[in-house]
Amino acid sequence: MSSGPPAPTFQDALGRPLGDLRLSVTDRCNFRCRYCMPREKFGPEHQFLPRAELLSFEELAHFVRLFRGQLSKVRLTGGEPLLRKDLPALVRLLKRDTGLPLALTTNGVLLPRFAAELADAGLDRLTVSLDALDEAVFRRVTDADYGVSDVLSGLAAAERAGFSRVKVNCVVRRGHNESEVVALARHFRGSGHVLRFIEYMDVGSTNGWSAADVVSAAEIVALIDRELPLEPVERALPTDVAARYRYRDGSGEVGVIASVTQPFCGSCSRLRLSADGQLYTCLFATSGTDVRGPLRSGASDDELVDLVRQLWERRVDRYSEQRTQLVMPRRRLEMSYLGG
Repeated sequence: MSSGPPAPTFQDALGRPLGDLRLSVTDRCNFRCRYCMPREKFGPEHQFLPRAELLSFEELAHFVRLFRGQLSKVRLTGGEPLLRKDLPALVRLLKRDTGLPLALTTNGVLLPRFAAELADAGLDRLTVSLDALDEAVFRRVTDADYGVSDVLSGLAAAERAGFSRVKVNCVVRRGHNESEVVALARHFRGSGHVLRFIEYMDVGSTNGWSAADVVSAAEIVALIDRELPLEPVERALPTDVAARYRYRDGSGEVGVIASVTQPFCGSCSRLRLSADGQLYTCLFATSGTDVRGPLRSGASDDELVDLVRQLWERRVDRYSEQRTQLVMPRRRLEMSYLGG
């Protein structure tokens, strides 16, 4: 591992430390989920980022290496990150240069091709999105040319590659897939994987979000508890976003991420870097800070560290806590661009 400047330690204006970095490696996706990339807004005419505008693997690794002493983990996101050509090479580079825990969020359908290579490259953790087991519901939610079996095949490939404890994420939207909550819980109970339900969020401006569509974490827990009794478990770390529950019979656990009804802004330690090199300090951001320009114009490591330090120290974001008090901006950045 190469040497670098002393490890920075940053706290924002509300005393929150920088801990997690999310790297979006592409804004492209092979799904058109209604809550993220609705097809009427992301159709054939949609202009994705040109390749030349994407940060190279070397640029990404250079940036992460500067903050390896500050960060607790790095997560690769998108879009669908496995659409980025040679992604395992980035995993290998990041692992070699930083030694940080590396995670990947994916829709899973390309894992049969890449799971073994990702494991060999040093990927530590996988999160797979699966919003329904019923085929018709899944197709309505994802609007993709894939089925439930494709995601389950991806999970099986991950298991064969050695990813024994995968997080499986389900975004729950009223009138769309809340009927799938218990079925998913039954399916993954005893599997060794951790199922997590996420409240439907108002990220971006194209998904038609309404508060009436939110199925609360409390409702989700109650639905499962009626058939598969649960008991709460303490969060492993204060910065963990999911509230944990285990089955009383000892057959595993589920999590719920209540960013709408029980916001966790007060412990948020996440910084996001978009595929084209913009830094964002909140998932609900409307603008970013350019890193690609300084990286490509020869900025020194000290200058890059200072840029991030100043950005983080000015940070006051707590959108989810203020949601009901804010006048909503006309347009916000989309999740497929920022990374989830």
